[in-house]
Amino acid sequence: MILYRFLLSLAAPVLLIRAALSGGLRERLGHGGPDAARRGRVLWLHGASNGELTAARPLIDALLAHDPAIALIVTCNSATGRALVDGWNLPRVSVRFAPLDLRIALRRFIATWQPEALIVVENELWPNRMQVMRALHRPVILVSARMSPRSARRWQKLPGLAAQVLGAIRYLSAQDSASAARFAELGLPSDRIGPALNLKSLTEPPADIDTAALKALQGVYARADTVLAASTHEGEERVILRGYAQALSERPGLRLILAPRHPRRRDELVALLEQRRLNFAVRSRGEMPGPDTHVYLADTLGEMPLWYSLAGISFVGGSLVPRGGHTPFEPVALGSALLHGPHLENFAETYAALQAGGGAILVQDAEAFARCLIGCDAAAQAALAQRARKVLTDLRPSAGLAPLTRQITELLT
Repeated sequence: MILYRFLLSLAAPVLLIRAALSGGLRERLGHGGPDAARRGRVLWLHGASNGELTAARPLIDALLAHDPAIALIVTCNSATGRALVDGWNLPRVSVRFAPLDLRIALRRFIATWQPEALIVVENELWPNRMQVMRALHRPVILVSARMSPRSARRWQKLPGLAAQVLGAIRYLSAQDSASAARFAELGLPSDRIGPALNLKSLTEPPADIDTAALKALQGVYARADTVLAASTHEGEERVILRGYAQALSERPGLRLILAPRHPRRRDELVALLEQRRLNFAVRSRGEMPGPDTHVYLADTLGEMPLWYSLAGISFVGGSLVPRGGHTPFEPVALGSALLHGPHLENFAETYAALQAGGGAILVQDAEAFARCLIGCDAAAQAALAQRARKVLTDLRPSAGLAPLTRQITELLT
């Protein structure tokens, strides 16, 4: 822990500069705002960005309904996540950028909001944050916690720091049994580990899709002829574009929406599309696709539900390269048939169930991707999507969030 704090102090100037450039420096330093005042039983819930916060929405609703005295301060790392929570307009919920993992910022933040507990969504294990709450005898709760094999190996190399972090955890509900086992192997006592629950399995289809944009784009994109490459990473787009080009020779009406995980890679992907000599339009430039546009580069944040709604079939990225794969819950909820690569550590059990139930197709390379696009017509897409929906519905816990909500409130001081 001492070494971590020393290294963090060395990195502090860089962190402060980045916070200043991205906006929200005062909040990153733990300062409050116009509504920074204790209101009832305040819980601090943290999720990294849109995906984690969207997954946490049902839990937030459940906590607010469970106890009218509960209020939440929600923190995140991104401007889009902050805007997402702001847009919910929920009573008794405030949102801020997360304070930096510096003790001075954390103490200022906690003094302002006085949270009775910290609820961490998925895998944001910040040591100082957790230790400051522990020192105040306020529980740290991990929900839908994820621990990949790679992350477990990293923590094993830092046994002292891992012991400090795990010692702060009062209760953990992992998103799958494999993650729970890895936390246990790292040293988390079994009596602090509850039943596994993946919050994303409880997420309903978003109701706030931009209907005007959807209607306009549906005039260009016939769903059965539209494929989405969602949340792609470096190394995946070349494979996808090669497979798409092969399929295009057999299905000239096929159209591709390419939505990279990181929109900042736009220029790199534009160069790749130019190299492939494909007609394309770029979302961030305000360009709209036309009948002859092969690829729409969807280099924006927060619009993935729109793209899933347009696409009859979706490839979920982070799975052709060793990134662990991204969530299958959103495309399935929006009725898009599911393709994925072999790297699925982040959702291993879910994808295994989808494979067993015939609800997803594994593609290893461009040729396999092309074969899927050529052979998967509207009827095949609908059947694949229907099987996937059944598999994921069966995975949802019958008791829902009631046990987790009850466990959280029982731990409050």
